[in-house]
Amino acid sequence: MKKIMLAQTSPILGELNKNFLKHLDDIDRGIEEKCDLIIFPELSLTGYCLRDLVYDVAINGEHEIIRKLIDKSHKISIVFGFVYLDEHGLVYNAGAYLENGVLSYLHKKVFLPDYTMFEEGRYFARGTTVNGIKTQMGDTTLLICEDALHISSAYAMFRRGVSTVIIISNSPARGVYKEQFYSKSMWETVTKFISMSLTSYVIFVNRTGVEEGITFWGGSHIFNPFGDKIIGLPMISESYKTIEIDINDTSRARINSPFYRESNNIVG
Repeated sequence: MKKIMLAQTSPILGELNKNFLKHLDDIDRGIEEKCDLIIFPELSLTGYCLRDLVYDVAINGEHEIIRKLIDKSHKISIVFGFVYLDEHGLVYNAGAYLENGVLSYLHKKVFLPDYTMFEEGRYFARGTTVNGIKTQMGDTTLLICEDALHISSAYAMFRRGVSTVIIISNSPARGVYKEQFYSKSMWETVTKFISMSLTSYVIFVNRTGVEEGITFWGGSHIFNPFGDKIIGLPMISESYKTIEIDINDTSRARINSPFYRESNNIVG
């Protein structure tokens, strides 16, 4: 069994140090509750509507903030979002997976929305890969928001046989569908489908709060490999919840369900 804390937070726009200190408090809470893993939302260290602030808050893997978070990962694994500055001066919407005192995986967001209210393609460079990593959660993939909405990402995860999919998000409240936000309905449909088709855990952590007039709806949740929603966090407000999951459920689900086995006949 693994104990996970979902940290549905509301970052302060552009306030890297203040957000970092809040991360430390939340991580210490997770350690006190004997959690194995804590997961923060997309761009949890910086806020979302950065525009020209991206270079002011961009940091690399050697930055003091990253080093201190890596040190904390000796006691608890940590997933968080930040703006990553590479050696060529390019900035990325990135997610980090820290475990056992190591930056185990750095994911650079591949699909950058640049339509309606979104402007990510204007400010960030694009990542190019969706990879799997070995973690205490088994074969794991880390995606950032829109990455999870594309079939190519699902196929890449399938080819790697992942058992845990972590999605960190900044999904805004948009539209109303069947008396709930359309974005909430869409994400629960997407995460349920991924969990059933890959027979994997899908952990979705979305931010909350209001930023530049945009409301983020929260509603973080987990679907198990059988396609059952096993935890859901409140709408709109900051919230922290812990849950124990059995990573062996993936093996049991793959015995019961033919989806992963049958899809494995496709070569590409």
